[in-house]
Amino acid sequence: MPKSKSSKHSAKSKIDDDLSTSKKTRRKKSRKTYKTFRESYYDTREKIWNRKRARLRLHHSFKRSYREDYKRGLDIPGLVAHATGTMRIILKNWKLFLPLLIGVVVLNIFLVGIMNEETYKTLQNSIDQDYEAVKSGELGRFAKSGLLLISTITTGGLSSSKTEVQQFIWVFLFSITWLIVIYFLRHLLAGNKPKFRDGVYNALTPLISSYVVLALIALHLVPIMIFIVVYSTAVTTEFLSQPMYAFLFWVFAGLLLLLSAYLLPGSIFALVATSVPGIYPMSAIHATTDLIQGRRIHFWMRMIFMVIYIAVIWVIIGLPLLWLDLVLKEHFEILANVPFASIVIQTLTTFTFIYAISYIYLLYRRILDDRH
Repeated sequence: MPKSKSSKHSAKSKIDDDLSTSKKTRRKKSRKTYKTFRESYYDTREKIWNRKRARLRLHHSFKRSYREDYKRGLDIPGLVAHATGTMRIILKNWKLFLPLLIGVVVLNIFLVGIMNEETYKTLQNSIDQDYEAVKSGELGRFAKSGLLLISTITTGGLSSSKTEVQQFIWVFLFSITWLIVIYFLRHLLAGNKPKFRDGVYNALTPLISSYVVLALIALHLVPIMIFIVVYSTAVTTEFLSQPMYAFLFWVFAGLLLLLSAYLLPGSIFALVATSVPGIYPMSAIHATTDLIQGRRIHFWMRMIFMVIYIAVIWVIIGLPLLWLDLVLKEHFEILANVPFASIVIQTLTTFTFIYAISYIYLLYRRILDDRH
């Protein structure tokens, strides 16, 4: 049925009213609102600072980097709290980490190898010959076990000599351990209850991305390698005997070490970021480089404290076990050829890897969650 004239008139009047109101609002919007000088000043300053805050990649050009840009706070737990908190998480979830520890130790023994027992006996005999005065008594055994612990670590005593295949297998085992530990921690912090089987099957997806970041870390270690080569050459040729040459050498060495110290934190955090499936290596490197800006000194302070904390753990656990090995082999000749000390050193080394990975990941998460 056709619409009535009244309905058409009401519709037309409604449209006219809408047009008139839209014209009024347009007229109101077109009017300029003037700000005071103080308001304009604060608005302009806020815009400038917003642009500066968005520029996170500092020191990548000849443009000046302002102090306000790279001075960033770090509101995270202290050194002792972070170290003990990491140990607490590992011990609390020992059902996840203990099978990983045992599996890596067994694979390392069978695929890479451990220190030969004859090498350990050679170290023991040399210490016996040099320290006859402190050989007898419990204090002598304890001092001897400490010297054996230091000797096996400083001489690279986990295996006598690794071939290229064994070195590749060792790096592969380290990569697997890195990804599995981070997978466990990520799910534990999210409130989930992961299983060991889930970590083995699901954590190895970003393996190729991790190798790309490892290659970048090796590139960032080139200044340290150059320092080692130049230092060995300088010692051989007695280049450092002249004070002026020694001063120039140590200035050059300091610059090389500072360059690696500047580049490595972002790459190490990128190795953590690439453990998330779907994150490309270069994207992770750019993001973690921005994340670590202004926080590198905090990073290295925590890394140094981690080394001290791990050294204390080695002393507390390693010394009594090596002392027990000496006592048992003195009283029971049947245990003379049992590589107990080598297995202890291998187990402590694997635990050190697991603890260091957990320490770095928790540091990354706390810096990532920090609001400063």
